[in-house]
Amino acid sequence: MLKIGVVLGSVREGRNGLSVANWTMEKSKEFSNADEVSFELVDLADYNLPFLGVTPTAEQAIAIGSWSEKIASFDGYIFITAEYNHGIAGAFKNALDFLKPEVKNKAVAFIGYGGLGAARAIESMRMVSGELALATTQRNVNFSLITDFENMSTFAPADFHEGELKELLQQLAAWSTALKTIR
Repeated sequence: MLKIGVVLGSVREGRNGLSVANWTMEKSKEFSNADEVSFELVDLADYNLPFLGVTPTAEQAIAIGSWSEKIASFDGYIFITAEYNHGIAGAFKNALDFLKPEVKNKAVAFIGYGGLGAARAIESMRMVSGELALATTQRNVNFSLITDFENMSTFAPADFHEGELKELLQQLAAWSTALKTIR
């Protein structure tokens, strides 16, 4: 069985990402065979990570260990990312910087939301993923704050995104399965 972590990378209060992550969880379970793939939501907001390079408090050291252990437990990932100032949310990039062996030779797919569907943040994340030895899927899902959210806050995705998610999941399962053989 493949174990996929759906990682929500925004910690901003009032974020739109939680509704995107919940949709992703619901649809992923609907589109995948439960005997072959399981999904778990991992919310970065649940981890009090310090800035990389700052001496962590005892509580933050525990959070770093918990983050590392949780991320290491998966065969692949769906990263849910917002786009802030044409890039990755700072908290998400910082959290990824704590990882390397935990994600090495695993696969990742991206779902983004923002003015342009987080396209620029996703492209930036592809470079970071390459350095982490994460294989990225070709397909991603891009949600526009203008067309997939009412008043830029209530998630109301267009139906065609379901087909994109199905393709993303097929690619992620194939890569995750293949990469399991070399770990």
